[in-house]
Amino acid sequence: MSKPIIAIVGRPNVGKSTLFNKLIGERRAIVEDTPGVTRDRIYGETEWRGRKLVIVDTGGIEPKTDDVILSKMREQAQVAIDTADVIIFMCDIRTGLVADDRDIATMLRKSCKPVVVCVNKADRIGDVEEEFYEFYELGFDTDPIAVSSLHGSGSGDLLDAVIDALPDDSDESEDGDVINVAVIGKPNAGKSSLVNKMLGEERHIVSEIAGTTRDAVDSVVENEYGRYNFIDTAGIRRKSKVNDRIEKYSVLRAQMAVERADVCIMLIDGAEGITEQDEKIAGIAHDAGKACIIAVNKWDAVEKDNDTVKKFTNDIRTALAYMTYAPIHFISAKTGQRVSGLFEQINKVHEAANTRITTGLLNDMLSDVTMRVQPPSDKGRRLKIYYITQVAVAPPTFVIFCNRAELFHYSYQRYIENNLRETFGFAGTPIKLTIRERGEEKD
Repeated sequence: MSKPIIAIVGRPNVGKSTLFNKLIGERRAIVEDTPGVTRDRIYGETEWRGRKLVIVDTGGIEPKTDDVILSKMREQAQVAIDTADVIIFMCDIRTGLVADDRDIATMLRKSCKPVVVCVNKADRIGDVEEEFYEFYELGFDTDPIAVSSLHGSGSGDLLDAVIDALPDDSDESEDGDVINVAVIGKPNAGKSSLVNKMLGEERHIVSEIAGTTRDAVDSVVENEYGRYNFIDTAGIRRKSKVNDRIEKYSVLRAQMAVERADVCIMLIDGAEGITEQDEKIAGIAHDAGKACIIAVNKWDAVEKDNDTVKKFTNDIRTALAYMTYAPIHFISAKTGQRVSGLFEQINKVHEAANTRITTGLLNDMLSDVTMRVQPPSDKGRRLKIYYITQVAVAPPTFVIFCNRAELFHYSYQRYIENNLRETFGFAGTPIKLTIRERGEEKD
């Protein structure tokens, strides 16, 4: 089940960042009593009633401003709104209901997303009732929630309301066989073209689902390979001279798409080569533990000789050294060259990410690899590895029990990881190893 995305929006200086820090339990957003401090959106995680939630902090919205920075903040907030499952609309009880609040409410109603009105700065109980009730005028389906983001009071009621407002997940079992695929990459790499090609060549598009971007929808397609939901991360279609803005939007969209995906296709512009921004976006998928395929697009436009593929592959492996497990495919979304082969690869990496190995087989492998290469020792103390077991899938996660964790050098962990891949496959998925000491036999 993907983590629901909760966006906190409102006009400047109503306390969004303070609430964000309170909800995620750490001081990540800068809090100052100055409008416009949070210019870029920030995300973090929290858990409530057994549900993990992604919380998104945004810059303040000023609906009718010509200021360049404030306009940028409004656009960033719109991106967050488009990606959210539930929106926390934050107002300020001290200033009361103002015209900008009403304008933002109109904007939120157009999003057709569930909205929970959060009335902040209700720091003194009992003397705010009259001011509080005016926020019912905003006309949303749920009652406003009074909170003090500074003291944390009311935050539990707020999260209860958010959980209650989440869309019903009752259809998840019905779509359990659908693989969610996010095509990620920097703007103009050809993401929309690739998605359109993968959908357009198939004749059985079974549904259109409201998507996470205002200019795109998720698309479910069924073909001889299976059922797939393509999360369109088309990004900003409008050209802009502000490169920083485009980069931040593309990274934000990638982050939100990756949260919902089972498999990520990292698309690289073959005509341009791999860039620093590609490394950043690929790192998002890797850090999230998602199965990945690297697709090099526009290969039809690249001048080639006998060494071109080898050189490009080496460049990718060098830049994305942390992602050597991901297969590389050279494609052309424009001509359709080798695009259909991506479906088989999606199935392969998805299966690998969800593979579970029995403890018996894992320990047979462990016995073999420790016999071939002895565990490291230091000053007469030798690492003793007792056993290994798998505790999770997507990504495959293993716990190894030993006598002394400090002796378990990174190089030996890599040795075991490489043997896990060699023995059991795991193509296209990261592997996580956790080292734990067992209480006995420490010497």
